[in-house]
Amino acid sequence: MKRLQRWSLVAGVASLALCASTSLLADFNRLSQLQNKGFSISAEARLLDADTGGNALLGSINPERQLSPASVTKAYLSAAALTRFGPQHRFTSQLVSAAGVDSGVLRGDLVFEGGGDPGLTTENLWRLVQRLHLAGVREVQGALVVSQWRFGPVDCITTDRCDALTRVANAYSAPLSSAGVNFGSWCVNVAPAARAGEPARVGMCDSQASLITIDNQVVTRPANSGTEISAERLTDERGDVMRLTGQISTNAIARDVYRGASDAAEKTAQVLMGMLNQAGIQVRDPWRVSSTQPPSTAQRLAAVDSQPLQELVLRIMNYSNNYMADVLALDLVGTPQAQLRQAGQAIESYGQQLPGHGPLTLYSGSGLTTENRTSAQGINVMLEDMFRQSSLFPSFVAAFQSPANGVMRFIRRGSNTFQNNVMLKTGTLNQPFAVRAAAGYFRTAQGRWGVFSVMVNGSGSTPYLSWSEVLDPLSLDLDAMILAN
Repeated sequence: MKRLQRWSLVAGVASLALCASTSLLADFNRLSQLQNKGFSISAEARLLDADTGGNALLGSINPERQLSPASVTKAYLSAAALTRFGPQHRFTSQLVSAAGVDSGVLRGDLVFEGGGDPGLTTENLWRLVQRLHLAGVREVQGALVVSQWRFGPVDCITTDRCDALTRVANAYSAPLSSAGVNFGSWCVNVAPAARAGEPARVGMCDSQASLITIDNQVVTRPANSGTEISAERLTDERGDVMRLTGQISTNAIARDVYRGASDAAEKTAQVLMGMLNQAGIQVRDPWRVSSTQPPSTAQRLAAVDSQPLQELVLRIMNYSNNYMADVLALDLVGTPQAQLRQAGQAIESYGQQLPGHGPLTLYSGSGLTTENRTSAQGINVMLEDMFRQSSLFPSFVAAFQSPANGVMRFIRRGSNTFQNNVMLKTGTLNQPFAVRAAAGYFRTAQGRWGVFSVMVNGSGSTPYLSWSEVLDPLSLDLDAMILAN
């Protein structure tokens, strides 16, 4: 009996020694080497649902350091919005009027009241117009008024969005409005002509009418000669102009090109007017945009709801849609004519009420602003709190990407363990300094849940930082933690 006890004790000591040896390798020792290149790091990983004797920490590097999280900010936004509204909340956009309808004639203005729907599309507007038509309206003896009283125009606080007021070569810098449609962007379809040498065929994606000027310089080339299209939206005395250059092969499929509009609410007015005309609903006066709330006496003529919030959050997180994120953040502000700093403060209020979170500074819900600041410890506190929310966690975690199946190709790397046991949200900024951030959940070899957060920030003097330089060591570090537990 004594020999058995002695053998058990020896085996137990050997087991503890093995675990200790494995645990020494399960930290952020590989990721930490980026500090030698001048990058600042805040990182932390811990277990959530294991009996760890009061210490669930697996690894950390300056976990309380305040750094920029870039688009990991969207995880805060999603948590705050799900907590505030609930996963099944929908945002309602509607057509209202203070005037009456007599024999199909609306005796006054028709007001589109933007509901702050982050995912409002032309499909929603078509339904809205169809419902107005079904309500019997055939003529408007007034104007179409697009009301963005909830928020809009929203002041630009980043160089990209400010520059986009006059010209832009991307879609993510679109201006913000509670009455914006199609993420505040114009869409132009480019298709090859029948014969090489002819200009490409172009038109609006969402309207048969030419809502804006299209400066088409795309040339059709012979089959299999390649398709390269560049696009820029500029604004001049003609209004918004889409300038297209490049080439498209005769056997290429049509391409949709998206670029931010100069004014999201004005774009909605133009699109909606085109739809009203196509539906045979005549509007007497020119459209206009307003920041005034419709009177309480206004009656609803037609309405359309957004997708449930859990679906919006999934798109915001999976595709890191900056327009959707900032619109949803502005929805968190309770007062009219909200601005981005107020939206950031609303998310701050959510984070700062979490016990043990620490400081949090957010100037936007998208993370486009490098002034956003949090710590790896704070992010993990938020992630753990959502993990404990049984009614919210399924909607929240579903919005994180699995490296093995994520829509972002650059995360499809690392071992099978990393690719199949980790769910993450990434964040990227290149100006004025490099930011690479990642945070989320993992499942260990024994089925335990864990959280991790990593922020790597450069400076004006540090070199360019590729994602492989961060994800490769991070995947190895997390791999070791997962296998060791």
